[in-house]
Parts: sequence; structure tokens; C-alpha cells
Amino acid sequence: MEFAKLHALGNDFLVMNVAGAAYAQALASHARQICDRHCGVGADGILYYQPTIGDPESDFSTLIFNADGSKAEMSGNGVRCLAAFLHQSGQSRQSTVRIRTVSGIKRLTLHGNDGETYTFETSMGTPITDPVRIPARLAALPGPVVRYPLEVGSEVVKVTLCSMGNPHCSTFWPDLDSAPIDRLGALLERHDIFPNRTNVEFIQVVDRHQLRTRFWERGVGRTLASGTGSSAAAVAAILSDLAESPVTVHTELGALLVSWENEGEVLLTGPAEFICTGRYTKAVGSEQ
Repeated sequence: MEFAKLHALGNDFLVMNVAGAAYAQALASHARQICDRHCGVGADGILYYQPTIGDPESDFSTLIFNADGSKAEMSGNGVRCLAAFLHQSGQSRQSTVRIRTVSGIKRLTLHGNDGETYTFETSMGTPITDPVRIPARLAALPGPVVRYPLEVGSEVVKVTLCSMGNPHCSTFWPDLDSAPIDRLGALLERHDIFPNRTNVEFIQVVDRHQLRTRFWERGVGRTLASGTGSSAAAVAAILSDLAESPVTVHTELGALLVSWENEGEVLLTGPAEFICTGRYTKAVGSEQ
């Protein structure tokens, strides 16, 4: 099966056309195999896509899987990588491409390209702050959940929650370099209040328009960047009155720009870079 590999500030993804395929039930195991960094191609996740023939609202649809084979409702960096590949391969020739995800249709508008790097603005949807819809088992609390003191083992961590189509738990730190990302990220991802697990952001406020952020992603672990995570970090900072739109989110390999005005839709702007194409010889449905 033919695949392409791209990355968005080091958050790497595979994309694969599955038009006409009849093996949807085997995609989870295939995702685990091909995303494995030792025995597969290696990636944080994979987007299986196909054109949406006859759909007036979208041009392509995608199913997104994390490296562990779990399904992701949405990936901001992932859909940007898919859009870049669609443009690079000539499958999309318009300035805007509409991609249907599990969490709704995302519009990606091309702002420019420089060689193998494409910059898109992505409509990320409106942040969900109702705990029931995130989901988080804090139904007695009205949304939004801002700086909530959550017991994590023997410590208490103040968390701000939202969904960007997938669940997010944001935490603030005076010094990001000393934040316990690996230890606390793993604990928060699987905390009892998150029935579907959660993504975790570790945030240091630089000023009213800049954040430094590190990411622990559900089903992947620590990643170099996250599109939905950067969006959630900006939303959490704005809800906490620590920042205002637009917000530049500094990741380990570069920055993403997040705009969120008047409680409307989040717009995320950033790059996606083409790496390679190849052929993966292990068929969908086969065992590792």
C-alpha cells in the first residue's frame, strides 16, 4: 500500500488513500504496525483518507488513528499534513480543502508553500467547555472548568479542560523546563475523570500573546507538537485571563498561531512539511 509521510513541527504522520477498501475493522491493528518506529515506518499517527464523492459539504474524509491503534476524533497537525499532501500530489487544486473528520468538517486554506513546506489556516471548530461533552466526570460543575484542583495520586494539580473535537487537559507552570511532563502526562491521560482518556498540555505563559507549550498526547505519549493541543493551550490561557487572541504557541521546533475571538471558532495557522512517499508491504488485516 502506498503511503506518504509528513510532519508538522516534528509531529509526524502517515497518510494513506483507502478509497474502495473494505477493511475498516482492521485499520486499528494496521495503524499500530505501520506507526511502530522499530518494525514499521514510524509516526505519531496515521490518517486513512478517501475522496467524498457526491458530498456537497466536504472534499475528502479521514479516519485518524494514534500510534497505539486508538482512534482520534481530530488532529490539527494531522489534517494539515493531509491537506499538504493532497496539494502536493495534485489531488486538491483549490486554495481551500474541506476534510470531514469524526469531529466535523475542517476547512484548510492554503496561505503559501515554500518547496516541500505548506502553510495552512485551519478552522478547528468552537471549543467545547461543558464537562459532559468533553467528556470529563465533573458533571456537577458548570463549564468552563478553569484551574480546577484535581487530585492526581498524592498531589493536587490545577487543570483547565476543553475539547477541540478531542479531550484536553491543560496545566500551567512557571518554568516549563522543570515540569514533570512524562510522569504527570501519563497519569493525567488515564485519570479516572476522563472516560476516553485525554491529551495533556504543559504551558508556560511568556506574555499576553505568547505561550511555551509541551505536549503529552493520548495514545502516543510525548510529542514535539500538537495542533489541537496548541489550540487547547491558547483557549485555556484565554479562559484563565492569562492571554488574549491571537496567541503564538511555541513548540519545540517552531510556532503555531491560534486565533479565538468572541467565543467563536478557533483558527490555527502553521506549517506541514512533506518528507517522503513509499510502499508498505504488509497488507491491512495481516498480523505483525
